[in-house]
Amino acid sequence: MLRVGLTGGLGSGKSTAARRFAELGAVVLSADEIGRAMMQPGEAVYAAIVEHFGPGVMKADGTLDRSVLARIAFTDGRIEELNAIVHPTVIARQAELMEEVAARDAHAVVIVESALIFETKYGGEGGWHKRFDKIIFVKATEELQLARFVERASSAKMLSKEERQALRDEAQLRIARQSATEGNATNCEYVLTNDGSIEQLQAQVDALWPVLKDVAMRRT
Repeated sequence: MLRVGLTGGLGSGKSTAARRFAELGAVVLSADEIGRAMMQPGEAVYAAIVEHFGPGVMKADGTLDRSVLARIAFTDGRIEELNAIVHPTVIARQAELMEEVAARDAHAVVIVESALIFETKYGGEGGWHKRFDKIIFVKATEELQLARFVERASSAKMLSKEERQALRDEAQLRIARQSATEGNATNCEYVLTNDGSIEQLQAQVDALWPVLKDVAMRRT
């Protein structure tokens, strides 16, 4: 089995690349999706977040208010407090799922999509070097990242000029906190450039896929 990390900044297109890898046959694990599942009522991570940050992070229906959490984490500068609660459990779950895949298919390519592969402090002994065999970095210009984030966040409703600017400001804060990701691109074996169309990004994924499959087969 080949363990691959797929990373990149906010709005870089890593989720689009992950979807294409899944279509080609990779087993894709989303750190965000795993985290969201663990932040549902009844889960230990949910309880720890409410205990640490207070009942103000909950909506009326008892679920977590992600917009409030985002403000606390990024605007108030408390992201490491949130990461300390979420990351260890999410990373442990990733490891469990990868072991399950390896038991089923020794030739599998497992891709973990995560924005903070390098930045997290909770990767265990050896950090990301021990968690992954290869790393893919998806890059885009900051202006494109900002535009994509605002478009995605506002797609479900009409926003005022002020609301769109607030989203852009939030995105800039997140990108600034992920700045180490760009610097760590030199630690990645593969780099995908997403400054063009979706089709252009998919073509790069299609070209990389047989390379990953070959590495997985040779490792086995």
